[in-house]
Amino acid sequence: MTDITHVTVLGTGVLGSQIAFQTAYSGFAVTAYDISDEVLEKARQRFAGLADTYRVDGVAGDAEGKAVAALDRVRYSADLADAVKDADLVIEAIPEILSLKQETYEKLGKVAPEKTIFATNSSTLLPSDLKDFTGRPEKFLALHFANQVWKYNTAEVMGTADTDPAVFDEIVAFAGEIGMVPIPIHKEKAGYVLNSLLVPFLNASYALAAGGYAEPKDIDNVWRIATGAPLGPLQITDIIGLTTPYNILSNAGPEAKPLAEWLKATYIDQGKLGIATGHGFYDYTNTGE
Repeated sequence: MTDITHVTVLGTGVLGSQIAFQTAYSGFAVTAYDISDEVLEKARQRFAGLADTYRVDGVAGDAEGKAVAALDRVRYSADLADAVKDADLVIEAIPEILSLKQETYEKLGKVAPEKTIFATNSSTLLPSDLKDFTGRPEKFLALHFANQVWKYNTAEVMGTADTDPAVFDEIVAFAGEIGMVPIPIHKEKAGYVLNSLLVPFLNASYALAAGGYAEPKDIDNVWRIATGAPLGPLQITDIIGLTTPYNILSNAGPEAKPLAEWLKATYIDQGKLGIATGHGFYDYTNTGE
């Protein structure tokens, strides 16, 4: 058992909401923070949708009413100082933009209690890129989740040279307490284990589609048929949401810019952000694809 009882999640997007709900589902008091009350109202709807999803998917414990109880364990705040005032752990899940994360940690370090551990859910950035902005590098590390955390329940834990080993061990234990399979990573690696494998795979599929080599459905079909995988790369992207790969590609160097621009012009600017908006590479509004 850890000493963690109160958890604050910064960011209520697709994955931030899942992290917060899964943590509440596991019995922890959770505060969901985002930049405005308007955004938080959308988060309330997303949390209610997650409660329904847990029931439909038959997540262990839902028969005992855990999904409804989880909703009661979440409070919402658009004030950063208020959101973290009781936090033993803050999990940051804001957009994958280095400058935005750095600015957020500078603010967070000034208002969070001294006891509070900070963990970034960054999917590609190194914690060393952020540690000097936290004001507490010994209590800072990465805790990375996969999308649809109730099913794909890995939690990659990666520290820096400054991370206190006791803090690292506590976060590994915490990951287990919220139903994740902890994956300790022994030294820093951009992309961790999961995205070191996944991102090049997804980028290859974007390059095929952007270059006009094959239609998205056919790219997914060949992967599923040839490998037996349940989903193709563009279906996976629709689940993740197109904004995340766009942000990653936009910050990955000049060679990645054309793919980022293609995603933006072809999909994001059209409001096609993935399953969450009803349309991404596939249209989910009528066909259920």
